[in-house]
Amino acid sequence: MTSSDDTCLTIDELGRKIGMTVRNIRAHQSRGLLPAPELRGRTGYYGPEHISRLELIQELQTEGFNLELIKRLLDGAGGSSGEVLRFKHALARPFGGEEPQTVGIAELIAEWGTADPKMLTKSLSLGLLRQLPDGRFEILSPRLSKAGRELQKLGVPLERSLEFTATVREHADRLAQIYVDLFLETVWTPFEEAGRPAEGWPAVQDALDRLQPLASESLLALFGMAMRAATDRASAEALKRMAVDPADAGVTAS
Repeated sequence: MTSSDDTCLTIDELGRKIGMTVRNIRAHQSRGLLPAPELRGRTGYYGPEHISRLELIQELQTEGFNLELIKRLLDGAGGSSGEVLRFKHALARPFGGEEPQTVGIAELIAEWGTADPKMLTKSLSLGLLRQLPDGRFEILSPRLSKAGRELQKLGVPLERSLEFTATVREHADRLAQIYVDLFLETVWTPFEEAGRPAEGWPAVQDALDRLQPLASESLLALFGMAMRAATDRASAEALKRMAVDPADAGVTAS
């Protein structure tokens, strides 16, 4: 018996599906990492939960988790490996849907208008760039990079732009932690205290999915209000200075 879908796979089909040897699948099963298959006669059949479980094991091993730690994680998840896998992917998903851009050093020099190594070091330390094994670089936020180019067009030097970005990053880190703490306090901690029940994973996933756009929208709205108040104050001060009589300001006409 064979199947064209993922609902009833033999161990050979399962191995081909996920790129794992039958020997490793059996080893994971003997360690308690994989649920037993459904037996039909003398043949075991595997389904979507087995696929999700093995994919999660593969991903966690790639990230340096050993099998003992993976087993504890899976046991703690109550066997909901599919939900854990979706939760893990949600955490790894780029915030706002922005994908990094890969560039070479020559492209960076052309964009920045300088080959000063201090600019590269500063960008790496701020987390704006990530160096890849092949020597190229990932621009983690192309939108932020574009904003930097626009600042340069306004006459803001690259070094000053990076200093500005570093200051904003400090504030952004604090704001991000506020939202993370809110998620932990209101969603994750109660879920953990309840023993991470399998039926609770969808609600956790939904909260995480909704948190990202809500955080972006609320921060953008608040920043707009703050910018308006700041520009109003600055413009009021500028108008006051313009309205001052030069004589009162101690300026004498020639």
